[in-house]
Amino acid sequence: VQLQASGGGLVQAGGSLRLSCAVSGSTFSNYGMSWYRQPPGKQREFVAHIRSDTSTNYADSVKGRFTISRDNAKNTVYLQMNSLKPEDTAVYYCTQRWYWGQGTLVTVSS
Repeated sequence: VQLQASGGGLVQAGGSLRLSCAVSGSTFSNYGMSWYRQPPGKQREFVAHIRSDTSTNYADSVKGRFTISRDNAKNTVYLQMNSLKPEDTAVYYCTQRWYWGQGTLVTVSS
């Protein structure tokens, strides 16, 4: 199973970004997908999860600002990030079961 995350970059506080994660090598629609992030100098933390039935849950720190979604036809999971804050700066990883992507860097400037 391979996961390829993309869409990171530099954005000003208050801005938006959409991350994508393309998955290959598994029956994508059967599995839940998650996003995690690791801020500089800190531990990795949970961001959002979407189940195969498209139900979702979020970390309190991103609830109301981030939206996770999936397109089973494209084997892709998304993370729409709005109202970004400097504390959202991190490397963002997508995961499926025990598989992890390589991460994409999001930097939010104040």
